[in-house]
Amino acid sequence: MDHQQFILDKLAGILAVTDKSKGADLLKLVEGAGRTFIGGAGRSLLVSRFFAMRLVHAGYNVSMIGEVVTPAIKAGDLLILVSGSGGTETLLPFVKKAKSVGAKLVVVSMKKSSPMADAADLVIQVGQDDSFPLTKGMPMGSQFELSTLIFLEGVISELIHAKNLTEEGMRAIHANLE
Repeated sequence: MDHQQFILDKLAGILAVTDKSKGADLLKLVEGAGRTFIGGAGRSLLVSRFFAMRLVHAGYNVSMIGEVVTPAIKAGDLLILVSGSGGTETLLPFVKKAKSVGAKLVVVSMKKSSPMADAADLVIQVGQDDSFPLTKGMPMGSQFELSTLIFLEGVISELIHAKNLTEEGMRAIHANLE
């Protein structure tokens, strides 16, 4: 078995049934936000960090939730949460806080309805309700996390093309205290 092709085929199937127009909706919210806050838990947190980093490289004011230097969220800001289940207990207080101060909420999830999605201004359902069966070789959420990473990289590609961003311009913003 070609395991790489096996994984690519699974991800292609998930992305084929994902509503690509939601990427443009997400970019409109990012563009209209005062500041953007991004988070997740576990491997979804890692995926959210990829997206946050690229938004910074594109010139946006972005903070990761939970960092000691993250400022307070307020009205006009945007919170983006990546959660396969849409019900991650540690993230639910962030949903409540964001909504209570008048910030907008985007939830990226494998479920169109969940405690987080039901409070969201925009729900991006990666795949469909039946897109994530138990799959030997792709354990414990790998299908969601990898397809979400590719979906969000597609959103960044859309942004780069729309704003005519250059590699040089983005690299100039890249961290230089590494």
